[in-house]
Formats: sequence, structure tokens, C-alpha cells
Amino acid sequence: MTLPHYVKVVEVGPRDGLQNEKAMVPTEVKVDLINRLSDAGFVNIEAASFVSPKWVPQMADGADVMARIQRRPGTLYSVLTPNMKGFEGAVAASADEVVIFGAASEAFSQKNINCSIAESIERFAPVAAAAKEKGLRLRASISCALGCPYQGEVPVHAVVDVVRRMRDLGCDEIDIADTIGVGTPGRVQEVMHAVAAEFPIDRLSGHFHDTYGQALSNILASLQVGISIFHASVAGLGGCPYAKGATGNVATEDVLYMLHGMGIHTGVDLEQVVRAGDFISQSIGRANSSRVGRALLTKWAAAADAAPACV
Repeated sequence: MTLPHYVKVVEVGPRDGLQNEKAMVPTEVKVDLINRLSDAGFVNIEAASFVSPKWVPQMADGADVMARIQRRPGTLYSVLTPNMKGFEGAVAASADEVVIFGAASEAFSQKNINCSIAESIERFAPVAAAAKEKGLRLRASISCALGCPYQGEVPVHAVVDVVRRMRDLGCDEIDIADTIGVGTPGRVQEVMHAVAAEFPIDRLSGHFHDTYGQALSNILASLQVGISIFHASVAGLGGCPYAKGATGNVATEDVLYMLHGMGIHTGVDLEQVVRAGDFISQSIGRANSSRVGRALLTKWAAAADAAPACV
């Protein structure tokens, strides 16, 4: 079995991670977090969302965030764009990549974006065309690819169908998302094999939530079938307002620790990510969900306490 030598880790904490926080996170904290993550070496950061503030008030300051971040050369700053109004905001904010989002579950599509899967694709068509015309990268996320909180099991053929539709819109990359974290390695491999028959495997990514503690196992299973792009959220931030009980995305620190331990390169500095995770956890007053982050912070604190005092 040959594993990838390099994996692209897409950091989604600033958008997907923070969007579900009920208390408003100050713009300056979001900007500081993104700058810290840029300094850590990520080549792709999901930075903001241009959805209606009525639906996701936490992301209402997206334009301000994008205007204030310090952009690292070589890093793509992605934004969520559900419609043409959102796309226009993304262009004005000089986004490098726009992200459209559908679902493999009809029930979830109705709950999340108030339309059927077919209708959602029709809505995204002008966004996709405009992105291509502007020369922007276009990415699609497919929610509930491994299970749905409303309909339960999602057939593999339903995931494949949405991948085909997103492919036909001209997407450069497609995310297979386990929104509620119910996937297990065997099912993940079945889905990844199926969608790879319709879209280049090197442009497919895994987006796993850790609700049932399966995210790292699912990443390993995906690596084994050739997937080399994964999403992760610093400090395990996240959840989904339309998927009750879903916990955060897999913690970036935990993913990096596993990948680096397997000799897989990411170009990301784990220590800087751990410190960024500590920063955001303290800033928003929530527990750090990364086991690796907590372990290393404890280890570093103990080492500092044991250091001899200067005289």
C-alpha cells in the first residue's frame, strides 16, 4: 500500500469552525487567528462566508475580515458563496477561491438551504460560470455524504450523482463531507472509490467531523485509497447549526500529528498550530478539543516550570 508523500491540509476553523459559535467573535480575533494560521504554513485557509447574516450572523463581518488579514504569498483564502450576491462580495473581497455547497441528502438540502438538490445546483450554476469567467478557483462541498440527521443512511449513488453535477459545473475541487461524523472506514472507502470514478482523485478531499470518534480512522482509510486533501479545524472548532448533535471538525493538530508521524509532509508547523488553537480557545472561552493540542501545551508548560531560574 502506497500512501501519499504530501497531503494538503485545508484549515477551515475561521469559517466552518467559528460559524456555530453563539457569542459573537470579535473581528480582530478572527483576523488574528487567520494570520496565525497563515504563519503556520497552510496553503489553503477557509477564511469567511458571504451568506446572509440573517442565517449565519457570526459571519456577517466577512468583508472586514478579508480586508484586514495579512495575506501570505502562496496561500489561498477561500470564502463560502451561496449565490450571486455572495459571489459579488467574494470578488470585492479579493477571495482566491469560492466555495459552493450542496448535499447528498434531499432532507438536509431542504433544511440547510431551503431547496432540493436539483434546485441548489441550478442556483450555483451562475456562480460557477462567474467564477470561471473571473479566473477564480471553484470548490464544492457535499454535505451528509456519509449520513444525514434527518433521513439517516445516504446511498452511495446519491453522493456520486451530486459529484457528477458539481463536476459538470466546472469545480476544481470537491469535498466529500461527513457532516454528522457517522462514517466508518469501510463506508468511507466505498464512497471514495465510487466518487473517484467520476472525478480526479487528486482533486477530491475528505471533510470529517469527529462526533463518533472516527475522523482520524476515516482519514487513514481515505489515504489508503489515494485521497491527499483533508479539511481540519484548529482546536477542533465547529459543528453544524442544521445537524443537531454534530461535534466539531477533526482537530487540525491531531491530523498533523498523525500525518507527520507517518512521514507524510504537509508544510505546516504543528507547534504554531497548537499555539493558534490555544489562542482561539482562550479568546472565545471554550475548551480546546484537540487531544494533541492539550497534550503538547501541558508538556510545554511542565518543561517551562522545570527550567532552572535565571540568577
